[in-house]
Amino acid sequence: MAITRLACSLLLLSTHCCFTALAVVLKSNDQSPWTNEFESIELSCLIESISTNNPRIEWKKIQNGEPSYVYFDKKVSGDLETRARIREPATLVITNATRSDTADYRCEVTAPSDQKTFDEILISLVVRVKPVVPKCSVPKSVPVGKSAELRCVEEEGFPKSQYQWFRNKEEIPDDPKTSPKFFNSTYMLNAETGTLKFSAVRKEDGGEYHCRARNDAGHSECELQMMEVYDINITGIVLAVLVVVVVLLSITVGICCAYKRGYFASQKQTGNNYKVPAKGDGVDYVRTEDEGDFRHKSSFVI
Repeated sequence: MAITRLACSLLLLSTHCCFTALAVVLKSNDQSPWTNEFESIELSCLIESISTNNPRIEWKKIQNGEPSYVYFDKKVSGDLETRARIREPATLVITNATRSDTADYRCEVTAPSDQKTFDEILISLVVRVKPVVPKCSVPKSVPVGKSAELRCVEEEGFPKSQYQWFRNKEEIPDDPKTSPKFFNSTYMLNAETGTLKFSAVRKEDGGEYHCRARNDAGHSECELQMMEVYDINITGIVLAVLVVVVVLLSITVGICCAYKRGYFASQKQTGNNYKVPAKGDGVDYVRTEDEGDFRHKSSFVI
């Protein structure tokens, strides 16, 4: 019985070894590699087992669900033609990587002499891009108690940039309640969009502001910009309103006086002026019914 079990074990072991030796199997040291733009990166595709002497090796780049050849018939093609090479047996080396190289890459090996003739492995490459100098917008002056919005935008970095704001070179915390210096400030900071909104600025909120855009590849900052916070001059506003009222009253009184004195009366007459002839003494005029003429009758004035 023991001899039978030993024989079965040896048979299974030999079958397994035979299957392993006749199957192409791939592996990778890193299936999610990354690199910074303009640097080199290796997409490792290692052949763990194979029997075929000259297997067919292919690399495909997959972007937006569309595959295209990178390495085919022992030649590099496409946009990597001058920037990539194969390091034996199947690793793809990309030099001077650019942001357009961010994609999924599939290593495919075909071994006709093996029992399992095909294997593939998928590698997702990310090329990180350092942010450029962000565009910052800071209001030059804001009255106390009014709202204010500071904006920071950067669109070149990859992955997408996160934003930090600084006042007088000191970082502004996401939550003002976490810092004694900003505890009484009423602002909202959005690290995703780069906006810093004050609902009601205080005198202490004035100062030099600048923004930093950052991601895994690095960071960039805009120049310092001054935001002045000033008090509203209530007395000056009241005096200005009074002056305007006095001027308007003076103009109104002047116009009324001019009307009363007749300066605005029209002197122009239209048409001809006729004088009605005076009635002669002792003569009455009576209109006749048929011709509309007048006849007179004598009357005596005593």
